[in-house]
Amino acid sequence: MNALVTGGGGFIGYALVQELVRRGFRVTSFSRNNYPALKRIGVDIIRGDLADAGSVIKACENIDIIFHVAAKAGICGSYRDYYRTNAEGTGNIIHACKINKIKYLIYTSSASVVFDGNDIEGADESLPYPKKPLSHYTATKALAEQMVLQSCTDFLKTISLRPHLVYGPGDNHLLPRIISRIKAGSLRRIGNGKNRVDVSYISNVVSAHLKAAEAAMNKPEAAGQAYFITNGEPVVLWDFINRIIGLSGYAPVMKSIPAGSAYMLAAAAELFNKISPQSGEPFLTRFLVDELSRSHWFDISRARRLLNYNPQVSNTEGLKKMNTIQ
Repeated sequence: MNALVTGGGGFIGYALVQELVRRGFRVTSFSRNNYPALKRIGVDIIRGDLADAGSVIKACENIDIIFHVAAKAGICGSYRDYYRTNAEGTGNIIHACKINKIKYLIYTSSASVVFDGNDIEGADESLPYPKKPLSHYTATKALAEQMVLQSCTDFLKTISLRPHLVYGPGDNHLLPRIISRIKAGSLRRIGNGKNRVDVSYISNVVSAHLKAAEAAMNKPEAAGQAYFITNGEPVVLWDFINRIIGLSGYAPVMKSIPAGSAYMLAAAAELFNKISPQSGEPFLTRFLVDELSRSHWFDISRARRLLNYNPQVSNTEGLKKMNTIQ
């Protein structure tokens, strides 16, 4: 079976590509950059821009299933840049599916598309999208997810997966940021430190993508829906962060700042970034304050029931499997 993975060189994308190759798929990666590691495992590489409709259509020729993982992530940048990649790019993927008569599309969304800054405790997929998204990333990912789900037909089966705080070996985004802030001495616990969150070990997330593909092919009732994907065991966020920090030989975070004070600092940092965009990413944003001080964990019953998803790696096992991040 021929599979196209967008963003095949990223954290989730690369782990997914490796497993697809192991299972005998012929895999093509579509991304902006070249990744020699993909070539070494026999992956066909097509370089291109998701916002270029012609390039996307060409990349999707002779493909049976698409895993659309690529996205513009992060906490700064213009709405236009996020919209171009996340929304327009996803629209181009959907259009290419129709042009090339591709039957299955698995989209990698994010649990954060429903986060409105308030605590989420055990919510299922009936939770609505917020009226006022907290970031350009979550706003455009939510738009993309809706496009994917609305495009589900008898001829194109679509599924959207919502992993949350993915960690594990190969992470080039979340955990390196934590370590860099520890090294700089700038990491502070925000809030009372009791908020619980869901996390997702990388191999569980990969398994969910493969389970979604199987369900799209064999369970009509599973298509056209979104699914929260986590380890199914919420953690106290700051305890979890301190365990990760300990793996790298650093002392736990003991200093704290009230959420309200952090929120004011974040607002000032965002304003400074608007005035001086050349200063780079702000050290703190209001969205990040909410993420670090609020609870956000989810009910994964739908994924268990319709995708036959069962996380195999627990949080304890996941931390043991992690490589030390320096």
